[in-house]
Amino acid sequence: MDCLFCKMASGAIPVNKVYEDDLLFAIEDISPQAPLHLLIIPKRHLVNTLELTPQDDQLIGAVHRVAAALARERGVAEEGFRLVNNNNAGAGQSVFHIHFHLLGGRRLAWPPG
Repeated sequence: MDCLFCKMASGAIPVNKVYEDDLLFAIEDISPQAPLHLLIIPKRHLVNTLELTPQDDQLIGAVHRVAAALARERGVAEEGFRLVNNNNAGAGQSVFHIHFHLLGGRRLAWPPG
């Protein structure tokens, strides 16, 4: 498979993982859009949210629990943070392996982009 995030998950491309468990891992975004910008990436390849099934409910719950833990650990939980998932190119998805952006450490405007 020629998927960047699958290669990171398998170790074929070494990355500095700031979190890892059996289901997912997290890394710092290479082009941060906020003082805290982490990517939370499931290890199993799914293109995006459109491929989720009821069997993925545990995975998505894990993403949210890990996001909350990382926000607390990085000191942005009380101030506020955002968890973003882009689906398809028109929404800004550039790597077609489901992933979630954890953003915090600055005032985040609404509506986004």
